[in-house]
Amino acid sequence: MLPHADESETAGGPVTPAEWEPHRATWMAWPHDAVLWGDGIDRVVDEFVALCRAIAGGGGEHIELLVHETSNERYVRERLVGLDVTFHHARYGDIWLRDTAPVFVRTAARLGAVAFYFNGWGGKFEFDGDREVATAVAGLAGVEMQQLDWIGEGGALEMNGDGMCLASRSCLLSSARNPSLTERDLEQSLQAAFGVNRVVWLDANLAGDHTDGHIDTLARFVAPDTVVCAEANPADEPNAIALQQTRQALVSTDGLSVVTLPSPGRLIGEEGMPLPASYLNFYIANDVVVVPTYGSPNDEEAVDVLAGHFEGRRVIGSSACAILEGGGAFHCITQQEPRV
Repeated sequence: MLPHADESETAGGPVTPAEWEPHRATWMAWPHDAVLWGDGIDRVVDEFVALCRAIAGGGGEHIELLVHETSNERYVRERLVGLDVTFHHARYGDIWLRDTAPVFVRTAARLGAVAFYFNGWGGKFEFDGDREVATAVAGLAGVEMQQLDWIGEGGALEMNGDGMCLASRSCLLSSARNPSLTERDLEQSLQAAFGVNRVVWLDANLAGDHTDGHIDTLARFVAPDTVVCAEANPADEPNAIALQQTRQALVSTDGLSVVTLPSPGRLIGEEGMPLPASYLNFYIANDVVVVPTYGSPNDEEAVDVLAGHFEGRRVIGSSACAILEGGGAFHCITQQEPRV
């Protein structure tokens, strides 16, 4: 049997804290790519600023912000005035730090970082600077970084802080990422790098999701033994089968309690294709949980369900309609640095 997370830390092995454990900071990157966002970049910036204010407003959390060399830093500072933000110049593709920045781990009361080999979400989107972001963030944080030799993204994994991990089979074992590796290969690497002692594999993909099924659109831990997933509403929405498969896999997992919230339903993008909208792409900050909302009739109910599982934190909804056009929401554009 693989070691319990506490045993692993005591023995000097790594532990990946749960997202709800105290943060020193949240790492984010200012949206700058006018080609990626087109005419919608102003709306993306507005939603990004609202997220920053939710996280850092009132002194709840420090933000470490990457600012691209082509950005107008004076404008960025004006938009974030009054917030506890440290600005860093860096090269990066755009805002998707959940996938391009390293995952912070704790080893013997020290902070470290682990980086995947990043290949642009299976070769779909190659942005200049994205492969260097993890090294840059680890350096700015002043921690040693371990570079893994297999391809992945942070959004493909979800940790409960006690050694359990939800992992995306459709992403990590796809032909565009790690075709020669097995589940066992990755489980052994996850144990060594992140202190994982149990992996629950999920295998579903939302319509319009170019990540090939990232966990943070399908299922999230809200406690070490409790996971939340979505139920199709309306029942005939494009993701009904994927959501049903995800829930069934979780319900069949011993030791897990499963909570459901409604899906946002069918959301169509500006190009006429379904968007991978999910309330599960929320971000847990020190004092607040920020849930992406989409102007759906189900927004309020989803926020209310999650509010019942985060005692001591405000749970709020905030629009992510413009950010969603780029393929993700709030969890995709944040990366927590645990407090040691």
